[in-house]
Amino acid sequence: MAREFNVCVLGGGPGGYEAAIRCAQLGLKVCLIEARELGGTCLNRGCIPTKALLHGAEVYEAAKNGDVYGIWGDIKLDYARLAAFKDDKVAKLVRGIEALEKANGVEVIKGFGVVTGPHTLKVGDREITWDKLILAMGSAPSRPPVEGMETAYTSDDLLSATYLVSNVIIIGGGVIGIEFATLFATLGKKATIIEMMPDILPGTIPEITSKTKAILKKKGVEFILGAKVTAVEKGRVVRFEKDGKTDERRASAVLVCAGRKPMTKDCGLESIGLTPDRRGFIEVDDHLRTAVEDVYAIGDITGKIQLAHVASAQGMVAAANCAGKDAAMRYDRVPACIYTSPEIAYVGLSEDAAKAQGIEVEVGSFNIAANGRCMVMNENTGLAKIVAEKGTGKILGCQLMAPRATDMIAEIAAVMEYGGTVETLSNVIHPHPTVSEIIAEAVHDVEGLAVNAMPRK
Repeated sequence: MAREFNVCVLGGGPGGYEAAIRCAQLGLKVCLIEARELGGTCLNRGCIPTKALLHGAEVYEAAKNGDVYGIWGDIKLDYARLAAFKDDKVAKLVRGIEALEKANGVEVIKGFGVVTGPHTLKVGDREITWDKLILAMGSAPSRPPVEGMETAYTSDDLLSATYLVSNVIIIGGGVIGIEFATLFATLGKKATIIEMMPDILPGTIPEITSKTKAILKKKGVEFILGAKVTAVEKGRVVRFEKDGKTDERRASAVLVCAGRKPMTKDCGLESIGLTPDRRGFIEVDDHLRTAVEDVYAIGDITGKIQLAHVASAQGMVAAANCAGKDAAMRYDRVPACIYTSPEIAYVGLSEDAAKAQGIEVEVGSFNIAANGRCMVMNENTGLAKIVAEKGTGKILGCQLMAPRATDMIAEIAAVMEYGGTVETLSNVIHPHPTVSEIIAEAVHDVEGLAVNAMPRK
């Protein structure tokens, strides 16, 4: 008996909704099941809302400091209006996804999907049969098992608010915590970051983390690093241990940014013999296949790299394999982006990571203070750093801290994808005046040939 759909996609986040479209483009009959808004966390409660707010904060800061450009005036902040701007952009993008699904012939089914057995699934009272299933349920903010942690806000809570408290304690110094600290500090609010690790932003190089902390400290952010949170009281007090001593901080609100947990519970996976690990993640191979035949998993639930663009890339691979192709994922060239001010982006190996693998490296760097475009933007803190293999010149990685770093990092990822070298990148003509010239200068510096930097001593 023919089944109703060739492919059923469970979850409409960036991985799921794009996988559904790609399956349809490849000639398959597809349904996409989503209980909430299409676009998932990224569009509705993550990437897009935070970047809308951060952009508004950037505009506010530029206006406040406009006197350097001869711009004067009484600058006021209406956060409710900024929140409304954020909501408007999110709504437009959601409608756009809905239109794309319809235009590609994907049937969107609203509701919570539960797998009921091999090749069957139920949404409400409707039974669905499928040849292949792509699991894309996504993740939710995680709360560590600490007394009173349930009284703290999560990123979901903060992004739905129409006001900002005057003083916040942020538990977690990773990407989400630092971006929220940037938002609060830029809008003139007090933020305190409590982080268990010795430093912030794991994955970034010390030159960048030190500069980021310096910028945020100048804006009034307090960092308490190497501290273990022991209790949260009424969403306003955080108790912690540091250097063998007990201390506490009080604020108007506590925001927990301590990672995300996979949403794999109550989805009926046991009915097909699929068992997530103890943390709730689903193991997949490089083809995104699970341990169950005809069932794939993508996005945050795979426990790989919890980024929207990774979920989308996984979705393309899973869709291709559902159509009978032989596609595979690789994770060594995934760009990471942090929307601080200035932005941070990196891809591939850092110098220390390469050396830890026994690779001899050559390094080139360039300070953005010497870049004309950065100078006229009144930006002088940041750098570009290129890591290449000694002898071959093969590009192994890049770290950027600069305006629009998140837009520029794809250049390095593209060069790395095709095994590009220092010579390859040196031959690329970068337009002037642009921030992208810092990449060219860093590459030239690998060989000590940067013309816009003082000679090495």
